[in-house]
Amino acid sequence: MALPVSSWNAVHTGPNHASRQCSSCLQSPPALDACWAATSYAWPWTQLVAQFKFQNDSAWARALALLMQSAPGVEDVLEQVDVILPMPLSAQRLAERGFNQALLLAKALNPHKTQALTLLKLRHTARQSSLKRSERLLNLAGALAVSPLRAASLRGQHVLLVDDVMTSGVSLNTAAQVLKQAGVQSVKALVFARTEV
Repeated sequence: MALPVSSWNAVHTGPNHASRQCSSCLQSPPALDACWAATSYAWPWTQLVAQFKFQNDSAWARALALLMQSAPGVEDVLEQVDVILPMPLSAQRLAERGFNQALLLAKALNPHKTQALTLLKLRHTARQSSLKRSERLLNLAGALAVSPLRAASLRGQHVLLVDDVMTSGVSLNTAAQVLKQAGVQSVKALVFARTEV
């Protein structure tokens, strides 16, 4: 089931694939061109995502990716994009968790288009979910970057960002800004679940 992704400054894509924008998006257009979510971040998905991320149960990646892929319109997007980029983790968070859940999801969606080391997290930041919306932008300022070794190959490309959960949309939109500054033509996103607004 695809849900509208109405959130902070994000393009809304509903079940009928028609894009709509809220008034704040019209006043200040987001860098993220569109976003799809397979489901709402509610029971039983909250427990499943927690098990996947925090209890080292990476075997869930394939099943979650299958649900993501089945959201209306997503198969076409996966075919159309040139590159799939997982939202990166800081070195500290990666060491704590042992794996990047977004990378596992991206590889399960399409291993051939997935690039693991193109979008980088330069420094460790507080968890976005622990912050107020106004603090999330400051938390990510200067934290994301495109690898200098991969920047040239991204110019003019259509990119899909992948993550497990979308809350405010700040992380995805910040990543989209960084990618567009590097010359990416379009940036869309696909998440397993999104919080209700």
